[in-house]
Amino acid sequence: MPLIEIKGITRSYQVGGSELKVLKGIDLSIEEGEFVAIMGPSGSGKSTLMQILGLLDRPTSGKYHLLGRDVSRLSDDEGAILRSRIIGFIFQMFNLLARTSALDNVALPMIYSGAPDREERALDVLKQVGLSDRIHHKPNELSGGQQQRVAVARSLVNHPKIIFADEPTGNLASDQAEDILSQLKLLNRGGITIIMVTHEPDIAAHAKRIIRLKDGMVVSDELAADGERDAAGGGGVALMKPATGRGSEMKVDLNHPELSFAEFREFSASALRALGANKVRSALSMLGILIGVGAVIAMLAVGKGAQKSIEQRIASLGSNLVMLHPGSTSVGGVRKGAGTRSRFTLADVKAISKIRHVARVEGNVNGSGQLVYKGQNWSTAITGATPVYAPMRNSQPYAGRFFTDEEDQRLERVALVGNSVVKNLFAANETPLGAVIKINHINFKVIGVLPIKGSGGFRDQDDVVIIPLRTAMKRVVGKVYLDDIFIEADAPDSIAQVIADVQRLMRRRHHLPDWKDDDFTLRNMADLQAMLTGTTQTFTLLLGIVAAISLLVGGIGIMNIMLVSVSERTREIGLRKAVGAARRAILSQFLIESAVLSTMGGVAGIILGLTVSITLSKFAGWAAVVTPQAVLLAFIFSASVGVLFGFWPARKASLLSPIEALRYE
Repeated sequence: MPLIEIKGITRSYQVGGSELKVLKGIDLSIEEGEFVAIMGPSGSGKSTLMQILGLLDRPTSGKYHLLGRDVSRLSDDEGAILRSRIIGFIFQMFNLLARTSALDNVALPMIYSGAPDREERALDVLKQVGLSDRIHHKPNELSGGQQQRVAVARSLVNHPKIIFADEPTGNLASDQAEDILSQLKLLNRGGITIIMVTHEPDIAAHAKRIIRLKDGMVVSDELAADGERDAAGGGGVALMKPATGRGSEMKVDLNHPELSFAEFREFSASALRALGANKVRSALSMLGILIGVGAVIAMLAVGKGAQKSIEQRIASLGSNLVMLHPGSTSVGGVRKGAGTRSRFTLADVKAISKIRHVARVEGNVNGSGQLVYKGQNWSTAITGATPVYAPMRNSQPYAGRFFTDEEDQRLERVALVGNSVVKNLFAANETPLGAVIKINHINFKVIGVLPIKGSGGFRDQDDVVIIPLRTAMKRVVGKVYLDDIFIEADAPDSIAQVIADVQRLMRRRHHLPDWKDDDFTLRNMADLQAMLTGTTQTFTLLLGIVAAISLLVGGIGIMNIMLVSVSERTREIGLRKAVGAARRAILSQFLIESAVLSTMGGVAGIILGLTVSITLSKFAGWAAVVTPQAVLLAFIFSASVGVLFGFWPARKASLLSPIEALRYE
């Protein structure tokens, strides 16, 4: 059985609204080891025939048997396997990867065939074509003849049975052409089948068999007059042994090897080369991802910081607290009319203290006052409290002491001041302990400084003066009734029971019938924290959506750049497919490239986000907390954006026909 056998092969193209027939029923057979030249004028179909024989194109109709196998209807990936394992190509335009060394160009087909010892084999073939001193040179650093030698070496690296040479000397000087032809003849003597396309009779004369085409049909098929002569002269190469076995006996596994580390490394290197070749464009593409990731991290940091700040401020109010306020609220949380407000007394405090699971209870009165010390004065909030205020509200003074029950009963004029009061009333090097200040023209002795709690919302928790409850009610604010009652449950699990018991007690003490609403409000820290946390989460979500939109815009930018990259590198895609790259390989290459682009933008965005968060925290006074989860989320999101938006361009590249891609201008 012949190595190649075709019967009734036709090839037609749709041009405009009409059909252009290029090949019109070709019948041909080629034996293993032949050196065949296909000749014909331009438009005769010789290149189209070679492309079909080399599995770069498909016939419109007819049968094609290669190695005894019908290959006319093979899938793209099965054709790629055969090209990588038994076929080598020498192109007229060389088709070398521009940003890749000669060594890497030659090793390229072995990456897709899964061959071992790639570098050693590529070095060996380059030495055999006389380019051992040019292995690290890029194509633009080589002459035309040297570039064609690299193309010859690339065609030989996988031990092919057949080499297709399309006008292999068309762009070379006469001496370089003779050198390439001598190498082809020596390869043929080594057992490799050579099929060469040319329109020059003197070039075709080097073949042993000449097939002439005209108007898409074979018009002659004959042995060359000097077809039996031995090759002589010119630089030679060692004989290349093709894969063993007769064409009809050779079995080829049409399963592609799994994606190897070599392929992944090549794809990653190709991505970095492409990015490096278009630095400005790549930087602009990454800018959208950079801004998006930076915004995500910064916004999540601000949201997390706000949540932490709320938690700290609520914790500073005390644990397991239930707050009892006068007056009921509507469904929307708005206070009802003045007639619905209740009045709390010290007797209420005493009654509540007897409820089961109540650890401590205390009442407060609130007001404002003008403080005067020496030449300084300051307006601040005044709170009248009992001694249990300190342990209940996490307000043990960090300097001095709290007042006692005896001082409260005796209406002593003693006070504890917050940090903001200290800053505004006393000199920097002056201690407030023991100082006598005036509160609404009444002298008070400072006996302690309250712990720092920070400002929250519209109130500075450190801008306060605490004085004994009875002193406040009778001498400062002039109130008979309490403003608030704070109740501490003995455990978190007891809070719900305490609220229910306090509600029943206060309704009974206020003589409220069943049909009437409460004239007071009970609220615990968990409710307050849930409300504030919900607000913070909504705020964070909105900021995150804005940041995600930035990432979306960045992803669209990457997709556009990848589409441009596919268009610019169409010939490269065609070359990779011609030397054995399957669709999966091309898809993986461009997906890796888009992922590298988005990942680099993501890393830069993480740095930007951290910088913005630190700046907001240190210089703007915002609470910004960057968590590892936020960084990981932003990084994964950015990489996913690259894969997601890079998939369509990558798929478009993988579906390109090898010959259409090689023809692309």
